[in-house]
Amino acid sequence: MDAQEFKARFLPLHPALYRAAYALMQNAEDAEDIVQEAYLKLWNKRDGLDIRTANTAAYCISLVRHLCFDQLQTKRYTAEEPLAEGFNRPADCDTLHRLEERDRWVHLKRLIGRLPDTPRRILWLRDVEECSMQEITRATGLTEVNIRSILSRTRKKIREQFNQLTGGDIQ
Repeated sequence: MDAQEFKARFLPLHPALYRAAYALMQNAEDAEDIVQEAYLKLWNKRDGLDIRTANTAAYCISLVRHLCFDQLQTKRYTAEEPLAEGFNRPADCDTLHRLEERDRWVHLKRLIGRLPDTPRRILWLRDVEECSMQEITRATGLTEVNIRSILSRTRKKIREQFNQLTGGDIQ
């Protein structure tokens, strides 16, 4: 496969690959790095790829997901950056208080990062992106009752793990 054929076949998939990576990594830079790594792997295997593969997009998204899981597994997602724009850390002049708050956010982000895909995605859509139940239903294919149940169990699990880990209390 030459460069032109590679570009024509794989570059149009970039938006879908990026969305898949971002959904798992929850970080724009990491998602872009994963997509670039996927393209590098595809390029290196270009001669071994079956040109007749019926679902190139599914193959590529699967590759991206595996790369994300590998990175999350090895990195354990240290959570040095803010969780997201939706999760702002409180501003306080007291340095000790800020350090304690930062540690709490790091612990919280780690706990959220360890959640399985579906609960993490639902929690993200509801609490960060502030999507309605109908929007989450459309995005996940789950019923509103299932979504409410998953949210409740996920929040309870995070609260318990957080309190056990830090000895603190989150509401």
